[in-house]
Amino acid sequence: MPMRRSRCCLLLIYFVIGFVTAILCMFLSRPNLAATLNRLSSSLFSTSIPSMTQASRKKPVIVVGSGLAGLSAAHETLRAGAPVHMLDRAPKPGGNSIKASSGINGAGTRFQRELGIAADDSFYSDTVRSAGHRFQEGPVGIDRKALVELLASRSEKAVDWLVDELGVDLSVVAQLGGHSVARTHRGGGKLPPGAAIVSALLEKLKANPEFSLENSAEVNELLVGGSGDDKAVKGVRYRTADGQPHELEGPVVFAAGGFGGDPHGLLSKYRPDLAGMPSTNEERPAPHGLLSAVGAEFVDMDSVQVHPTGFVDPKDPTSLYKFLAAEALRGEGGILLSGRTGERFINELLTRDIVSDAITALPPSHTLESSTIRQWDITILLDPGACEAAASHIGFYLWKGLVQKKKVKELAPEVIASVDKYAAIVASKGEDPLGRKAFGHWRLPPGEANREEEVCVGTVTPVVHFTMGGVTFDLQARVLRAKEGSGLVPIPGLWAAGEITGGIHGANRLGGSSLLECVVFGRIAGTEAARSLAST
Repeated sequence: MPMRRSRCCLLLIYFVIGFVTAILCMFLSRPNLAATLNRLSSSLFSTSIPSMTQASRKKPVIVVGSGLAGLSAAHETLRAGAPVHMLDRAPKPGGNSIKASSGINGAGTRFQRELGIAADDSFYSDTVRSAGHRFQEGPVGIDRKALVELLASRSEKAVDWLVDELGVDLSVVAQLGGHSVARTHRGGGKLPPGAAIVSALLEKLKANPEFSLENSAEVNELLVGGSGDDKAVKGVRYRTADGQPHELEGPVVFAAGGFGGDPHGLLSKYRPDLAGMPSTNEERPAPHGLLSAVGAEFVDMDSVQVHPTGFVDPKDPTSLYKFLAAEALRGEGGILLSGRTGERFINELLTRDIVSDAITALPPSHTLESSTIRQWDITILLDPGACEAAASHIGFYLWKGLVQKKKVKELAPEVIASVDKYAAIVASKGEDPLGRKAFGHWRLPPGEANREEEVCVGTVTPVVHFTMGGVTFDLQARVLRAKEGSGLVPIPGLWAAGEITGGIHGANRLGGSSLLECVVFGRIAGTEAARSLAST
């Protein structure tokens, strides 16, 4: 009853103010005053109740970016009892995470055990091997070993969390390039793993009244308080789609992604050699300047991953934006063939950097010799077994016109010869001259017996895909800055997770570790940011 009475009183006050406003607007001759009163009336009668109550509740954790890292941080913040205000400059949530197609890594999971993988203790060493020379490099204050150990040791729990708490299907496990065993998890349904995970998290977050999300909200400044060594991030300044500026106070989790879609900015600064290379990233300015402005240090900024397989769309072959041909296609048995000779030229399950280098060592596309785009004609081919194992991917690629189904007898003679050669190796369990040891679900026999069988075929080319370099951070996901005589120290009030960070992947990222780092370090960042609110 008291609550109902207070609401009635509040409505009566709104009515009186609205009535007075209307009368004044009719009689006052000064238009500026009338407009001001009109704005006052509009704000009072706004249906955005959360904005009215925000001032009376405690500060939120501000999450910048709505990809998996940001969503994971938001989930853990809410679990810790703190409200979340998420800001994303894109018109729709999900970031690049929603497009992730191969899966999420997990070592020691129940799904691996179901495949007969009793133990998986090689994830750490696989990651270090993939990182290459960068794993041994500075700067002082970056504990790469500890970061990778944390990533690997929490991978099983990350998969369990997504499956048990969010209901995401991750029961299909494949072996991708650079992995010693099958450990990259995805679902058996129609949704790719990124979309499945992001949609499940968004659904859960939006059901929580303490969660708010603003899209088309461009953060243009991190607010800082204090001076000298006492400087701390206190909030953000941002602009919404209507052009209105806003300020919001609270600890910040920065999860706004990498700079692979910034070809004329950071990408050209650190990797000018990649000019003209297509990308899987939509073009947009990098967000890193916001972190630089508060003194954050960066690492490995010239480590940019060129993924070996982005689809060349027959309808628009010279587009600089490409759909990724998921690494799972090769993991399930697919092979790569030179577009000129029809022959295999590389172990398809080597790390992404090695496969990409092997492709770019071949002659580029002869059809684009007068173009500024740098592109290669590489055929990706999956037999019926691999096509079935990657059915959710293949269905989408067929619909987009990126893959075609052809009978073996319809292929070029040199391609048929390569298919027969590979099929014979798989059937006999022989040694592959190129060193491939895992053949996925390939079951096509060699010779005349396969001529009526249908295979899936597409054209792919290397594409700029991911930036391993980014802001330095520690095991609590705190963003670091340089302090004279002390190496790197945390910036109070600021955490980061996802592709914006550097120091984990070194010179090359393993497939499946992008979603994993988003979950592992996003959850840590959200927990720590919420904890900072509780201590103030």
